[in-house]
Amino acid sequence: MLFNYKYGGTSSVSSNASSTGMSFAPDALREPTYFVGQLNKKIAFREAISALNAVVVSDMRFKPKDKTAYLEWAAQQEEIWLAQYLGELVGDINNINARVDEIRSEIKDIDREQSRVMGDFYRSRRDYFNYLYQKDKDAWFVLDPVITTHPDSIFFECFSQDESSYGKLSCNYNVFKNISDFECGTTNIDYSEALYNEFQKVRNYKETELKVDPSGFEIQTGEEDLYKEVKIDLPDSWVRGFLQVSSAMTLPGVTFDLHPMDIHSLCLYLRRFKEVRGPRSLRFMLEPDKPIRVIVEPWNYELKFARSIYKGPEAREIRMWGRRRLMILERLIPITKKFVVTMLGSGLPSFFEADLGDMTFTLGLSGWTANDWSRAGNFDLLAPRTQVDSVTQATIFNTLKEKWAEDLPSLATRLGMEQNVVAGALGAYTQAGRVIYDRYNGLYRVRELSRDPLDMKVLRFASPQEEKANKLVDSNNVTVNVEDLGDGKVKLTGTVKERYRTHYPVMVIDGDDRIVEATCDCNHYNMNKLCKGPCEHMLALRIAYNKSIGRTI
Repeated sequence: MLFNYKYGGTSSVSSNASSTGMSFAPDALREPTYFVGQLNKKIAFREAISALNAVVVSDMRFKPKDKTAYLEWAAQQEEIWLAQYLGELVGDINNINARVDEIRSEIKDIDREQSRVMGDFYRSRRDYFNYLYQKDKDAWFVLDPVITTHPDSIFFECFSQDESSYGKLSCNYNVFKNISDFECGTTNIDYSEALYNEFQKVRNYKETELKVDPSGFEIQTGEEDLYKEVKIDLPDSWVRGFLQVSSAMTLPGVTFDLHPMDIHSLCLYLRRFKEVRGPRSLRFMLEPDKPIRVIVEPWNYELKFARSIYKGPEAREIRMWGRRRLMILERLIPITKKFVVTMLGSGLPSFFEADLGDMTFTLGLSGWTANDWSRAGNFDLLAPRTQVDSVTQATIFNTLKEKWAEDLPSLATRLGMEQNVVAGALGAYTQAGRVIYDRYNGLYRVRELSRDPLDMKVLRFASPQEEKANKLVDSNNVTVNVEDLGDGKVKLTGTVKERYRTHYPVMVIDGDDRIVEATCDCNHYNMNKLCKGPCEHMLALRIAYNKSIGRTI
């Protein structure tokens, strides 16, 4: 998927003994979005923006050891070992040993000559990649950070290299002072490694100005050479990962608070001990009105968090993998009031939201490191799927854009529509990258991920399960029965006939039209449960139910 960026120059830093000015260069091809203000909460902002950088550079994929040199050495030694063995068999060991020593000497001479000839090349290649890492970050991290300005806040978003971690730093305007100018909208920013290093120099005694430079949009066409134009062919997985995070944020989960020192204890234990075998999960033991306990596998060591009491209605045990990604939060511990944790279930995504007072840092983690956001989790399929026509969708989006951020009941009241209709439209815009759900504040916010509409045939409907489900419904192979469970919940049962077998899916949908429970007798569910989203039979049952009640607007 090709993205065009055009920056008015490059991000820059000016510094002296009493002040520091940091200027981000925005994408000039998008609608004017800018912000100019001085930092008020300097140290807290420095630590939070640095934690965001830790997300960007995070890559915890398994990296196998490079055995190329060993295999070359082993291939050379094989002939030597064979000669030694044969020499011992025939009894001419002295001649063979002499020949072996001669061959070894020749190999050493060849290695020295190879190092002399190729040395300059290897040094130049290393210097080039070091230069690229420092000067041209786009060659290493293909997705520039996204920054959004709203009437009440400004927030930064980024994605990790391994596509399993999502970071979002939201700052209300108390973090700044002397705000001289801003324009609401979303843009990509040119964020270099040098700019990150300058953030480390922020001090309380120095005034620091943060600027998403508005002048980038005022340069005349005749000065086109002042722009830096970048065309990046982003993999669909990066964009789809952003959309999956947004969809997962709207799903219900188990929520509890953790004291900052509890996160410190957890990270400290993980740093002290390195597991060499599985299982490698954290088991969160949640009992109503009791301290939260975490069991660290494989040692089964129990951490009891006496300052963190679980307030949920029922006991739960939730397992979490990819736990070393939590170390991203370490830098936030001294400035955090509390961590609000939301877990969707065992092996499903989790969100750790650091309450920094006037800032909120959100770390979204996929089920485990290899189960990244983009390829393994179809969480948009669990979200509300109410069908809303394009005119109504546009009306809802434009009404939301009047205030830029609003909760669902308030927006539905202003529009005079049912909440499930508004939720369906906002869900579609969330999955299209134009709206993001602010879980901490319970608000839907306008955030257009790209300047041009995304190709939803590629991004939203890339799941083979949803494609199969629609074919099953269109061929009239689905029957559905509905049972009212009260509190807005309905239980769906029925049959889904395939060519050689009939399946019997069961699911529970809540009042917000979200799947909260589901089972099936197919292989996809038996192998993955809901960790990779619902199977085609569950989706077919849901689509048939929506059609049966005429859920189209």
